[in-house]
Amino acid sequence: MDEKRRKLKFRASRRGFREMDLIMGQFAERHIGSMDDEELAEFERLLATPDWEVYAWIIGNKSVPANYAGPVMDRLLAFEYDPRA
Repeated sequence: MDEKRRKLKFRASRRGFREMDLIMGQFAERHIGSMDDEELAEFERLLATPDWEVYAWIIGNKSVPANYAGPVMDRLLAFEYDPRA
């Protein structure tokens, strides 16, 4: 795994908000290896967004703003966290 992917994977699992650590970390573990450069940039942008905003989108309390919609956000919304993993 290249350095950029490793750094993004680390950031995804160390968010500071436990629920997001678990969801984003597991999502990154499963998907980051298959992301192309455009998707990596989208994921990095999501990681730079405040946790509470992204979490509200994930749990359906708020709609995803059009400027955050994309293939990675679609996969994240469809992602099923596995507490046993």
